[in-house]
Order: sequence, then C-alpha cells, then structure tokens
Amino acid sequence: MTTAPGTTGHARLARAALRRSRTLLEPALHTWVRRLPGPVARVASYHFGWTDAAGRPDSGPAGKALRPALVFLCAEAAGGAPEEAVPPAVAVELVHNFSLLHDDILDGDTTRRHRATAWTVFGSPAALLAGDALLAQATRVLAEDASPRAAAGIGLLADATTRLIEGEQADLAFEERDTVSLAECLAMTERKTAQLLACSCALGALWGGGPPERAESLRRFGHHLGMAFQLADDLLGIWGDPEVTGKPAGADLTSRKKSLPVVAALASGSPAAAALAAAYRRPGTDDGPEQAARLAGLVERAGGRAWAENAAAEQLALALGALAAAGAKERPAAELTALAHLAARRDH
Repeated sequence: MTTAPGTTGHARLARAALRRSRTLLEPALHTWVRRLPGPVARVASYHFGWTDAAGRPDSGPAGKALRPALVFLCAEAAGGAPEEAVPPAVAVELVHNFSLLHDDILDGDTTRRHRATAWTVFGSPAALLAGDALLAQATRVLAEDASPRAAAGIGLLADATTRLIEGEQADLAFEERDTVSLAECLAMTERKTAQLLACSCALGALWGGGPPERAESLRRFGHHLGMAFQLADDLLGIWGDPEVTGKPAGADLTSRKKSLPVVAALASGSPAAAALAAAYRRPGTDDGPEQAARLAGLVERAGGRAWAENAAAEQLALALGALAAAGAKERPAAELTALAHLAARRDH
C-alpha cells in the first residue's frame, strides 16, 4: 500500500495530470475552434490565449483545463483508455469557455488570466456570439463522434448546460435582492459550478465503459468536487493574491457579489454582519483597495471565511469518499485525489 502524498505531493501529481490532459486535449480543441467562422474563431482564439488582439500567435496564460482532465481520468478510472475520451473532453472545455465569455460580460470583468477579457477587446456582441458558437460546437463535437455513447453524452451535457445557465440566472438575480439565504446560494452553486464538473466525470465514465455503480460514484465525486471548487473560488475572490487570480484584490466585494462567504457572513446576525449588510445596500464611490480590505475584514469577523473554509473541507471529504466507493485503479484514483486537493485548496 502506498503512502498518501502530502500537500506538495498532491500539487505535483495534479499538475502532472493536468499537463498530460492538455497534451491530449489541445490538438483537437484547436481543430474545433479553427472550424468556426473566421471572425468568431479570432475572438475565441484570443480568449483561449492562443493569439493576441491582432490575431498574431501568442502564448497567453491558459486555464488549468480541470474539466477535460476529469473526463480523461474518469474514463481511465472506469476501465477505458483516456485517448478514447477526447470528444467529451473537448466538449466540456468548450461549454466551460462559453460560460466564461458570457460571465465576463454579465459581471463586467475586465481581466481574466492576467489579460484583458475578450469583450473589452472585441466588444460585448462579438464576445457573446463567440460564446454561443463554442456552445454550439460542443454539441457538434459529440454529434460527430462515432461512439454509440454519443447520444447519451449529448443528453448529459445538455442537461448540465441548462442547469449551469439556471445557476447563472439565479446568481444575477441575487444582485437585485438585499437578502439571499445560504440554502439559495448553495443551490445556485450546485447548478452554476458543480453540475459541469459532475457531468465531466460522468462523461468520462461513460466513454470509459465502466459499470453503472462506478459511473455514479464518479459523478458524485465530481459533484462534491465542484462544490469545493466554488467555495475555494469564492475565497480567492475576496482574499486571493491578484498574481494568482489574475483579477484585482477583493473584486467580488467591490462589485457587491453575494458569494458564499459573504452570504454566510450576512446570515451570522453579528454586528459585523450588520455593517456588511449596510455597506452592500449602499455601494459607495470609493471601491478601491482600502474599501475592499474593510469589507473583507467584515466578512471574516462575521465568520464567513471560517464557514467557507470548513465547508470546502467537508465537500472535499465527501468527494474523496465517493471516489473511494468507485473502486478505481490506483493511478487514476491517486491523480483524481490530487486534482481534488488542488481544486479545493487553490492558494498554491
């Protein structure tokens, strides 16, 4: 029996798995983006970091491609070969980036991965249409796959995408309300984030050909991993290092976003919660670093940070329990474990 790796070992193993995933993913992803109409492909290529604003080759910072990695590893965990799961891996990455292009417009974010967002470079209409095209292309990737599993895969991806959009709509609606319950915020997170990660694992298991019980365990692993991932992301949105996040410090607070730590803090009934609620009701003109630090201090004093950190740890434990129940082979199980730790503790 091997000894479980520590934090450093998990990070090293996870990053190796992500690099291997990118090697499998990138050629097919480039091919499918190049098949888009020229002006749309130009926006998408910039968004992916492959080209600059003028369309010249670039090597901008790319995302981790966590979702494709989950597809590949769950295919292997289910008993298949990761190379056979390229179509669903490409499809989930296209859907994820469709959501990012739209999110940046809806949230008014001007930077992503340390560079200007696509809508600030090409305009909102062009970025919106590029996102739409990526979503359509995701379905096409699976529709053109010769696998008998393609129809079921399209259904899984369509359902996850619909729920993702439902979660995004709820997130936007929260901005118009003074009060949002923690239960509502958790339900929004389950749709907006956890659904696509659970779908990634389910698609991998489907292409891997494993038994239904193993596929369900892997799907549950992805669900809990998605919840932990969003909790970690919300913590980064308040206390993250801009060098790591690629966004200004405290960006979620200056935009008055009702993220999970904020909603948990507001529900505490403490004096800090009352001060935070008052600040959220009366957005000021001074939304610089000092104001962000003040709001972050209120969230922490009201218990929002501790709650989110504990909740992320609980979701990570549930994810690892589901993975153990899947009975996967040692190597893919170890790499999925490492990815779960990296996703739930994204400060390294």
